[in-house]
Amino acid sequence: VQAMESGGGSAQTGGSLSLSCVISEYSGREHCLGWFRQAPGKEREGVAYIEDDGRTTYAHSVKGRFTISQDNVKHALYLQMSALNPDDTGMYFCAARLGGRCFGNGLSPDPYYYWGQGTQVTVSS
Repeated sequence: VQAMESGGGSAQTGGSLSLSCVISEYSGREHCLGWFRQAPGKEREGVAYIEDDGRTTYAHSVKGRFTISQDNVKHALYLQMSALNPDDTGMYFCAARLGGRCFGNGLSPDPYYYWGQGTQVTVSS
């Protein structure tokens, strides 16, 4: 299974960016897909995740600003980011758990088997 992110880049405070991730062998059956980010010198943190039934969960820091979605036909995961601020700067990673759900633990890296290489997001003030 491979996961590949795209769509990172630079934005100014208040701007928007969209991220995409294509995950091979993702069929829409039981799964949990997530977005994580890591800023320099900080631990990787969960941003949002979505399960096969469409339920979503967001980190408090992004709730109301970011939207996670999936397309089971295109094998794709998306993250729409708006009202960006410099604290959103970091490397963004998509992650997948296939064949099972996250059972409420999807903002932790523990449930995930597969990870992308990351895409950089930089927000300037």
